[in-house]
Order: sequence, then structure tokens, then C-alpha cells
Amino acid sequence: MFYYAQVRGAEGNAEGVGLASRVRTPVLEVSDLRVSFPTPRGPFLAVDGISLDLYAGERLGLIGESGSGKSTVALALMRLIKPPGRIESGRVVLDGADLLSISEAEMRTRRLADIALVTQGAMNSLNPVMRIRHQVLDGLQAHGARLDKGEAEARVEELLRQVNLRPEVANLYPHQLSGGMKQRVCIAIAISLRPRVIIADEPTSALDVVVQRRVIQTLRKVQDDIGASVILIGHDMGLMAQFAQRIAVMRQGLIIEVGDVRDVFASPQHAYTRQLMESVPSLRRPSVLGAARG
Repeated sequence: MFYYAQVRGAEGNAEGVGLASRVRTPVLEVSDLRVSFPTPRGPFLAVDGISLDLYAGERLGLIGESGSGKSTVALALMRLIKPPGRIESGRVVLDGADLLSISEAEMRTRRLADIALVTQGAMNSLNPVMRIRHQVLDGLQAHGARLDKGEAEARVEELLRQVNLRPEVANLYPHQLSGGMKQRVCIAIAISLRPRVIIADEPTSALDVVVQRRVIQTLRKVQDDIGASVILIGHDMGLMAQFAQRIAVMRQGLIIEVGDVRDVFASPQHAYTRQLMESVPSLRRPSVLGAARG
């Protein structure tokens, strides 16, 4: 977790916010998205009619507490909601195509090539019995890439270097890597076909603060390298302010506030947003525990 005092002084974010306000070309348009799950009392709307635009080159933070529907949104955008869950309605338009209405075969070709997902649990995303090299190449080959041995080696090395990993990592298995290294491998796979949109679902979960920062810096670097737009999902306001240009706050399946990161931090409009901000440790504000001890 990044401290709020550090985030407020982050110079790199000022330029990003200016960019977000200038660039208004939607790459991804989400309209009236609803996702439900059956319960004994009837369907439960985990995502209750959200609408959101993601602009070219933008870094958008989707934030809320556990159970607010953030990860369900990510899976719905990738069309990976598994039964008994179902997408009730909505449109997810990427480059003019509604991802919710195209065939499953076409959607498979668009995953990774046009829109990619970096999941929360890197260890669960990687095959434990395959070397990293083969896992990086798997997505390329599934999308029709025909590489000879030399080209394949060069491509894997290039992708690993993009996420600040040594080429030797290609020869290792996932259990031989640290949590941060595994997450960077997942980022390398996600950018292997240079997608227009990257969805990062809590990519720093269960990592210590130093590794969190490295992973976020890596995500920022690869975004700049390939010119992608990024949706970063999480519940840490400090982390969001460190990375995002705009923030969308989610609660109980609804988006309750959207705004440029500086505007949201300077003047949050919703009480829930203020609660999220107060949950970030601050050296300037005494904690509840400290006040109780006093």
C-alpha cells in the first residue's frame, strides 16, 4: 500500500491527468452492463447497469471494496462469466464491435489480441508444469503466429525484457519465481500481441509494498511501450492515485462516482469515496487505534 502523503506529491501523475482531459477518443465503451447470479431468493445483480468509457492511452482505476463487483466487471468485459452467472444485458464496444454479441470464435481471437486480462492470482494463471517460454509462446501460437526457433527465442526474450525480467527466466517454472516475477510474466503474456486494452485485476494483491511498486511501474512502462489503455482494478486508493488518471468508484454493483484522480482526491463527492480515502494510512492523520490508545 502506498501512503497518501507520497501519492499527493507524485509528479508523474500530473502529466497523466492532463493527458486524460485532452484525449477524448473512446477505445472501449461500456453501456448498461448487467451481470447476475442465481440465488434461492432469485437473481442477484452483481453488476447493476454500469456505463463507462475508456479513452485512448488512458489509465482508468476501478476501485471499491471486496464484493462490490469489480472483478465481475473485468470478467464480463472479457466475456469470461461462467455459468450459472450470466450477462443479462449491455454493450461492450471495442473498435466498433460489440464484444457481447460477436460469436465465441471471434471473441477468442480478440482476447489477447485486442483486449487482455492480467488476473489477480499469478500462480493460478500460470501452468505449473510448463516453462515460462512455452507459456509466453502459447498465446502467440494460438493466434496464428508462425515463428521458427530463433524468432520464438527472440520474441520471448524481448517480452521478458519489456517487463524487466532476465532472458534466463524463460527456462524456469512458475514455482521458481517470486510473486512479483510471476506477475510480470503475466503482464508479458498480456502484451504479447499488443492489445488496445489491458485489464489488470488487482495485480499487486498479496505482494509487499516494494514489489507492488515495481509491478505498477512495469504496467505503466508497457502501457507506454505499446500505447494501450489500461483499466486497473483494486481497493487501494493510494495505489490508484499513483497510477490512474481517472477513477471510477464502485459499490454494490454500481458506479457511484467518476472523475479525474486529482479532482476525486481533492473533493470526493460521495461519502463512500471519502471512506475509501480515509482507509489509506497517513502520517498526517492519527489512526483510530492511536486515538483509542490516547
